[in-house]
Amino acid sequence: MQARDIMSSPVVSVTPDMTVKYAANLLSAHGFTALPVLDEDGRLIGVVTEADLVRDRFPRDARYHPAEGADDPPKPPAGTVGGVMTSPAVGTGAGTDVVDLVRVLLEDRIRSMPIVDGAHVVGIVTRRDLVRALARDDDVISADVRHQLSIYGGPARWTVEVRDGAVEVVDAFDDETDRHVATVLAQAVPGVTAVRVTGTSPTG
Repeated sequence: MQARDIMSSPVVSVTPDMTVKYAANLLSAHGFTALPVLDEDGRLIGVVTEADLVRDRFPRDARYHPAEGADDPPKPPAGTVGGVMTSPAVGTGAGTDVVDLVRVLLEDRIRSMPIVDGAHVVGIVTRRDLVRALARDDDVISADVRHQLSIYGGPARWTVEVRDGAVEVVDAFDDETDRHVATVLAQAVPGVTAVRVTGTSPTG
């Protein structure tokens, strides 16, 4: 499975001159945790996250901290996306294996990854997209696997069963090359966590 198979597209994005308030409204309205920041040519130049937006944004409550900072008021935070965004941004291609994508998200402790074609954003993958793929119904996964296999070898050739995302495929013919192709096709279906393909010799 590759990034293109689970990415969200088209992408909701912002530009550096947009206000922090506007970016916050977008995150809140869509349930996102981050937004790609694009320049006037649509190229990825940064990412603005929930943490970027809320950092140093709220004043202390003077009712409970009356003397703290009275003589040295804090510097007002930046009011535009360009003043708070994380830059440069890290992106990856649509052909990136989901295994590698998950590793980067976890190791770098980030919640989303822009998917780029050159410097232009074509999608985004978030942890929520990954969880959504993992939660796909087994019957839906099975139908998608059957569809992929029917294109390759015809609908009557393959028997497919799915349990908790793990796919079992039985091929009516015993061909090692075809079993490999069937494995690759099934692995590309969102929600598939494991694939086992076996072959049976035709009777008659």
